Amino acid sequence: MSVNNEKMIEETHKETHIEEIKPRVDYSGSHAKTDAAEIKLVRKLDIWILPILWLMYWLNFLDRNAITIARLDGLEKELKITGVQYQTCISLLFVGYILGQVPANMLITRLRPSLFMCFWMGAWAVIFYTRKEVATRVAILFSANICGTAFAGLIAIGIFKMSGIADLSGWRWMFILQGLVTFVVAILGCFILPDEPHNTRWLSEDERKLAHDRVARETVERYDGTTTWAGLVDCCKDKKLWLFLAYGHVTFAASNFKNFFPTIVATLGYNRTITLALTCPPYLLAAVASVAWSWNSGRMNERCWHITIAKLIGVVGFVMAAATLNTAARYVAICLFCCGLYMQAGIGPGWVGATFGQTKEKRAVALAMSNTVNTIAPIYTSYLWIPSDAPRYDIPMAASAAFSVLAIAMTWAIRYALVRENRKIKQSNSEATIFHVY
Repeated sequence: MSVNNEKMIEETHKETHIEEIKPRVDYSGSHAKTDAAEIKLVRKLDIWILPILWLMYWLNFLDRNAITIARLDGLEKELKITGVQYQTCISLLFVGYILGQVPANMLITRLRPSLFMCFWMGAWAVIFYTRKEVATRVAILFSANICGTAFAGLIAIGIFKMSGIADLSGWRWMFILQGLVTFVVAILGCFILPDEPHNTRWLSEDERKLAHDRVARETVERYDGTTTWAGLVDCCKDKKLWLFLAYGHVTFAASNFKNFFPTIVATLGYNRTITLALTCPPYLLAAVASVAWSWNSGRMNERCWHITIAKLIGVVGFVMAAATLNTAARYVAICLFCCGLYMQAGIGPGWVGATFGQTKEKRAVALAMSNTVNTIAPIYTSYLWIPSDAPRYDIPMAASAAFSVLAIAMTWAIRYALVRENRKIKQSNSEATIFHVY
């Protein structure tokens, strides 16, 4: 065999070997991590960011659930308020979110996110993680929401025993103690959380560059050099955003049962202590399901079917809860609609951030507008849960099922819009390699 032939064979083997180790690229241009430095970086990000964020998010929802649990300790009777006034209190919680979301997120593109943690809780996941990674991380953070709700009842059992100390009711002590812990953790978060990859103290210079570049290279049609107001205008002109807003709104409308969850569990007929204990298992199950389902969504880089299946599970749960008062069947129904609604909770925010990440300003405004429109839903859906509908609560259960079906329809409308957008990108730029995930 000639020397030239031997060289050709060697080159062929080299090319074949390169093809074999090259990571497989999916329909959106994403691929699994193979670089050791990137794998090490992601592990470091997880260690520094997720624990403190999880704790903050957990306390956030522990505090939110205080008023729903205080209802079982005589809050309405002690304050001499009616059921409608209580529903108004629940609704007022969200007014501040609606008024502050968009302005705060516009400011945060110019200021430090670590100082705006209450408004910017999920944004670190979108800034520091790629599209395949973000669903799992958001789900882990959202599991803090779920666990905050799950353990709120168990914690309240102990705190309510403090009733009478310093002439304060148990629910008042719950507000005081949880508020103090939240304040301390919030201050701690200011010193630990990063702002953006390029100025993160605990990353080396090479890690900062890698952290920025790996997210940038997976952003569809990314560009820089824009302003905060330009980000707002870009969002308002993007038709896809309005589909996401509609999807998020009906999703939140379906999930407002969480503001009345102890009341729903109380319809099983047990005493206060057992009722509070029974609020925990459905949420723990939902937390595990949420992380596992979001991980699978990220692994497959698929969103639409994962959301659809989760919503259908929720619909089954709502229909069962409205149809029966059997204790065992009703508790199974509660577990089903908890799991169904929360299974997809980690997928949505990451999907919004990835779709509108062309600039950090546009991404910030898109997330803020999404949160704002979502937050409107609990204001009016709170009035569906009227005491006269107890114990079946068939009207809010049926409404939640209907909202879930609408969310499925909006999910498929988004998928259709993104498929068309990808087709346009391919037609306008034959060399494009990054496309929208659906």
